[in-house]
Amino acid sequence: MKEKYKVGLISFSDGREYVHRELEGIVKKFEDEIAKTLEETGEVEVIRAKEVVWKPSIAKREARRLAEEGAEVTIFNYAVWAFPHFTVLASKFAPGPFLLFSNINPQYPGMVAMLSAAGALEQDGTKHYRMWGNIKDEKVLRKVMAFIRAGSTYKKLRGQRYGVFGGRSMGMYTAVPNVDLWNKIFGVDVEHIDQFEIVRRSQLIPDERARKGRLWIEEKAKAVHYDGKYLTPEKLELQIKSYHAVREIVEEMELDFVGIKGQLELTEHFVTMDVTEAFLNDPYDWEGKHEPIVCATEADSDGALTMQIFKLIAKTPVLFADVRHYVEEYDVLDLCNSGNHATYFAARSFDPDENMKKVEFYPQTFYFPAGGAAVKHIAAPGKVTLGRLTREDGRYRFTVVPGEFVDFGEEKNYEIADSIQNNWPHAFLKMETPIDEFLAKYSSNHIHGVYGDYVEEIKTFCEIAGIDFVLMK
Repeated sequence: MKEKYKVGLISFSDGREYVHRELEGIVKKFEDEIAKTLEETGEVEVIRAKEVVWKPSIAKREARRLAEEGAEVTIFNYAVWAFPHFTVLASKFAPGPFLLFSNINPQYPGMVAMLSAAGALEQDGTKHYRMWGNIKDEKVLRKVMAFIRAGSTYKKLRGQRYGVFGGRSMGMYTAVPNVDLWNKIFGVDVEHIDQFEIVRRSQLIPDERARKGRLWIEEKAKAVHYDGKYLTPEKLELQIKSYHAVREIVEEMELDFVGIKGQLELTEHFVTMDVTEAFLNDPYDWEGKHEPIVCATEADSDGALTMQIFKLIAKTPVLFADVRHYVEEYDVLDLCNSGNHATYFAARSFDPDENMKKVEFYPQTFYFPAGGAAVKHIAAPGKVTLGRLTREDGRYRFTVVPGEFVDFGEEKNYEIADSIQNNWPHAFLKMETPIDEFLAKYSSNHIHGVYGDYVEEIKTFCEIAGIDFVLMK
């Protein structure tokens, strides 16, 4: 079961006791409606204040309680006129980011209260967001949920740890993290780990454990194409051992997401990391279900951070791909990269049986003399939100690319894929922006994303984080 967003909810009222007592029932009615609607999404756990705020002591006490009970964001609710200094006091103790929400209640000046409170927060520099309407309205709820997902993601990032195995891969400047900016903007700590630790730890994984993993892959996959040289049962088992080695390091070092350099040392002298990277990003492996662990190949750290943001927002596995080729005949971009396409994307399922029957394991050759398996499949169709964190002159921006993965049918899918790279995974992206504009403005060879429409969430996240948002549409 997916972890729910923890949302604080606190309502404000008139500071005159006789007025408050008259209006308290109205305020609670609207608060009940907000809590019920949010919880019915199945995504939210609402942590409610025990009292409607009508004097300073209640504002401070209830705000502290929301923080103590683990709220990640807080909704300030206004259904009637409320003294604005209550909001200011609550904001000093409640967990931000803050959403000021005014219900549609024409008989009472809830909107007046929200605007008065918002002005007070603006004067003292407290960042907040404002929304109004009927929470049951689909469009209003969509905006509120976008704030909740974005705000919770920003809060969860703070204090997380990223582990990068190895250094810069093949001279890619855009793959190297700026540790100071990561800490300042996102609150993320960076831990550097030598790739040799993967090699060393792999030797400690029992042979029988790796053999069981290999047999599971051979049973579940559409095919495993052993060639006796680049891909053998022994090399596949070494990849499985590498996967378990990284999982152990992640647990011991308390890492939240990782990147692995791979090229050139591991791919030329050990084994490729394709199986490791794919099943880290998956919600399962041969030993059962697990929380997807974001892993970026080529130690692409801004890519890994992008993926972690997508994962926290969508609560699904995240794609990592090269912007490989524009197929002019069909007006699609082929997104293709060795390793990082989790098998989840084969059928868009959390059930390994559904995905693995569409996944093939091919020998890694040419670029990867050490050998091992490449994890090949075609991404299932569906609406997607893709994008990437990049830096321009020291400032972060998040470029978002909405689109759709398309399916041409199995025969045509493989005809297109095999004409480009016959042993790697592919996703065919129909963008909402012309290819010339995309190539002129998109500033990385890598792209990442998830199924679904999360443009509003990314936009809100960027506002909260204080970074630039670019929509390519």
